[in-house]
Amino acid sequence: MRVDILTIFPDFFRGPLDYGIVRRAREAGLVDVRTHDLRAFAHDRHRTVDDRPFGGGEGMVLKPEPIFEGIEGLNVAPRSERVGESVLLLSAQGQRFNQRMAGELASLDRMVLICGRYEGVDERVSQFLADRELSIGDYVLSGGELGAAVIVDTVTRLIPGAVGNEASTRQESFTAHAEVESDGPVSTCVSGGLLDYPHYTRPADFRGMTVPEVLVNGNHEEIRRWRRRTALEKTQRNRPDLLEGTVLSGEDKELLAQSKGEEIRREGTRKCRT
Repeated sequence: MRVDILTIFPDFFRGPLDYGIVRRAREAGLVDVRTHDLRAFAHDRHRTVDDRPFGGGEGMVLKPEPIFEGIEGLNVAPRSERVGESVLLLSAQGQRFNQRMAGELASLDRMVLICGRYEGVDERVSQFLADRELSIGDYVLSGGELGAAVIVDTVTRLIPGAVGNEASTRQESFTAHAEVESDGPVSTCVSGGLLDYPHYTRPADFRGMTVPEVLVNGNHEEIRRWRRRTALEKTQRNRPDLLEGTVLSGEDKELLAQSKGEEIRREGTRKCRT
């Protein structure tokens, strides 16, 4: 298997991946791990990879251009044409990474890991580039590098030949799967009981993929409602278990009902067209 890691801290991985089973698997040619500096795909003199978020707010957001160019520079197929390879975005808003997912990834020929940083990653990376958005725990990390190292280690152990006694990994997989089914949440950073809303930064129009109009119209109340609604939608899509323990306001219920109604209308439109 080949593993590519796109990060602003490529030297970070010299430690975690140079020991134990991962090191032995690399030496045996079972896994080829390559790190790539995201800043190498930024073209200004400061090698800028982040910018302020549209709509205001704290922190900085990773820009889409260097990430898209980085993935394309690695000769990764477009998302609709990928076979045997997968692009994964490490994000606090991702799905829970578990042993079942590790087993699925171990069957690939190649996986590419994008390490998020700062306040987040421009949402177009998740919408149009990554196959999956993954998180490793319900806590706040400084970036996706530790998560990427965890995924590489977990997946490598399941590659045939990486562990001397493969029966032990099969037993661990069964045990881990049972724990995942019964233990509850194992991932993501949450805010107020919900996943974070999508972030966008410059450019407003990137290859025809545009930032939602609400974020550039300057209406702070509309921005607030949009952010709350998209946070509810993403939580319902990626972590519905979090909604079960969240007290929803009347406005929250209204926003979810609007979202459901629009989804039904879109589905009806698609059926009419087909």
